Amino acid sequence: QVQLVESGGGLVQAGGSLRLSCAASDGTASTYALGWFRQAPEKVREFVAAISWNGANTYCADSVKGRFTISRDYAKNTMYLQMNSLKPEDTAVYYCNPLDLRLADDWGQGTQVTVSS
Repeated sequence: QVQLVESGGGLVQAGGSLRLSCAASDGTASTYALGWFRQAPEKVREFVAAISWNGANTYCADSVKGRFTISRDYAKNTMYLQMNSLKPEDTAVYYCNPLDLRLADDWGQGTQVTVSS
């Protein structure tokens, strides 16, 4: 029922920052824990960060901990991923979905993040 659309990716140099957005079609996603995932070329899709249904709890994978911050704005039905101190290893297509993927219809188009060295 809910649709999530990722945006905000782009090309940045190592050490730079980006803010990704995950916009929901309505407020249905406010009842779900949400997550960011990424898939680098020739790599398996991996978990990046998660935020609880009420935004009270967040968690980031070790690979991005201390550099990325996940948040959500219920008024805008949008989740964000603030990405700082980007590394070339962060290059990937980034996706958002309910953390429980059984609640997701499918993976969206994602947004490309490319970090140059």
